[in-house]
Amino acid sequence: MADVITFGEAMIRLTPPGFQKIEQSDKLKINAGGAELNVAVALSRLGSSSGWVSCLPENPLGNMISNKAREHNVLTDHIVWEKEGRAGLYFYEMGASPRPSSVLYDRAHSCMSGLDHKKLNYEKILKNAKWFHTTGITPALGDGCRKAVSEFLKRAKELKLTTSYDLNFRKKLWTEETAQKVQEEMMKDIDILISTEEDIERVFKIKDPQSNYHNISKKLIDKFKFKIVCITIRENISVWKNNWSAVLFDGKDFLESDKYEVEVVDRIGAGDSFTAGLIHSLLSGKPHKEALNFAVAFSALKHSIPGDFNLATKEETENLLKNKNMRVQR
Repeated sequence: MADVITFGEAMIRLTPPGFQKIEQSDKLKINAGGAELNVAVALSRLGSSSGWVSCLPENPLGNMISNKAREHNVLTDHIVWEKEGRAGLYFYEMGASPRPSSVLYDRAHSCMSGLDHKKLNYEKILKNAKWFHTTGITPALGDGCRKAVSEFLKRAKELKLTTSYDLNFRKKLWTEETAQKVQEEMMKDIDILISTEEDIERVFKIKDPQSNYHNISKKLIDKFKFKIVCITIRENISVWKNNWSAVLFDGKDFLESDKYEVEVVDRIGAGDSFTAGLIHSLLSGKPHKEALNFAVAFSALKHSIPGDFNLATKEETENLLKNKNMRVQR
């Protein structure tokens, strides 16, 4: 039994060593990752029980992904296993100024993209859970995934679970117009929206000329009736040096987090770490300001850790909040 259920695709991650381009490298580091699995792993690391639901092929790559989840005590009982199909791949090429880092996907026709949503036992999966989380990546994968996300959200609300959603727009998966059409209908079942200013503008066409995050958040709550909106903020000083912070609006109070200057070892999964830190804190009954600062500190630490998964601990995060080991700008 898990307190938090996440739903989405995980892939095999392949990374050339150092700062090599894919075409020049004769070696690739292999691992696993994906937004919703990243959240589940991070939650488990923080001490919250989590379960991850997905669809995987019955082959060594599918087994590897599942094993990586279980290594971190993420429950995988409700994975749909398919005899035919493939696991998605993605290649992460690390850049350095002025060349940005980049991702190349090879995920077409994966088992998850062809998911038969009727194979999911929604009530059994959500039974005794407290929270359901997914992202805008999942409904972009295919019709079965869209139906599954809608059904999960509907059932979660009926069972009085808290629901959270990271907008996570991926232009390589669908257009802005399709993303808006599909996701606006889903928002009625979302309690907490997590996103970036850029994705909010792309998908919902909501923006503010002065990048006033309070106004943007208010527009979102007015339109969709969310309980909480969180916006993560990345300021790119260079490819490997960023400022990282976030804001939270609950319809009453507008809160701004501490700001961290991070040296980026690997930024993949930072947003997922923010989500996990927020969920963990709110499930623990922390006030919104405390939850926001914990989530930002935990995700700031992720920037220093290679791979998709955040292997930072609750203790490391609490030490950082006490202003140890990293400069905080206030």
